[in-house]
Amino acid sequence: MKVAVIIPAAGAGERYKAQSPVGRSKLDEPLGDRPVLQRTVELFTKRDDVSAIIVAAPLDPDARADFDEKHADKLAILGAVVVPGGKTHRYETVAAALEHLPADATHVAVHDAARPATPMELIDRLFAAAAKHPAVIPGLPVSDTLKRVAESEAAADEPDPLDVVLGIAKGPRQERTVEQTVDRAGLYAVQTPQVFELDLLRRAYAQPDLTSTDDAQLVERLGEPVHVIDADARNIKITVPADLELARRIMGLRESGGRPTHKRF
Repeated sequence: MKVAVIIPAAGAGERYKAQSPVGRSKLDEPLGDRPVLQRTVELFTKRDDVSAIIVAAPLDPDARADFDEKHADKLAILGAVVVPGGKTHRYETVAAALEHLPADATHVAVHDAARPATPMELIDRLFAAAAKHPAVIPGLPVSDTLKRVAESEAAADEPDPLDVVLGIAKGPRQERTVEQTVDRAGLYAVQTPQVFELDLLRRAYAQPDLTSTDDAQLVERLGEPVHVIDADARNIKITVPADLELARRIMGLRESGGRPTHKRF
């Protein structure tokens, strides 16, 4: 089994940037002495069963130049190949990366660029399962109560006088109303890496409609079974700034500014 790893890193990450105190991309945030993206790539660099690591970078020329300045040299040292990603959607980025796989690859693992804390034992179990099943994904049973809600905009709050002086405008607030409680029986929260036989994933991406929330969904549309193994709660995806501190704690890394190192748990 020779696994080619695709790491989609072409997205702008606007939700994170909007909440970041310095407006920084989540992939550029420091985890110890290295950025998030480099930490994610390092998960696969020392594995004998990984034959290639493909990082799909932004397609926009300006965004690509900024990406290369921050990451290209480091990724090259790690042995990763950087290729152009998609214009808008994640599935476009994965489809573009599929064109750059080595000829000897038998499987493809697609892993979120913002999941740097994936435990090695989870990757071991995924790859072992992929030797037996054509499509394997990690999932955790949903334990929280799920509500389907309707959102509407409410009028903005009265502005704080200081905000007026500073020119900070507050837009409408989002109001949410419960429409339905969703039965969580049999529901799983799915993570990455997701691992597929190469020919199967190529067939999935040859379909006319590639709109999807993840790669496994495209395989499901073919009518092919997708095998789910137990995921790991430590395998978080950095989506908002608070997730960054949680990733540092999980990985036992120092915060920016040199606070004490936390033990991995």
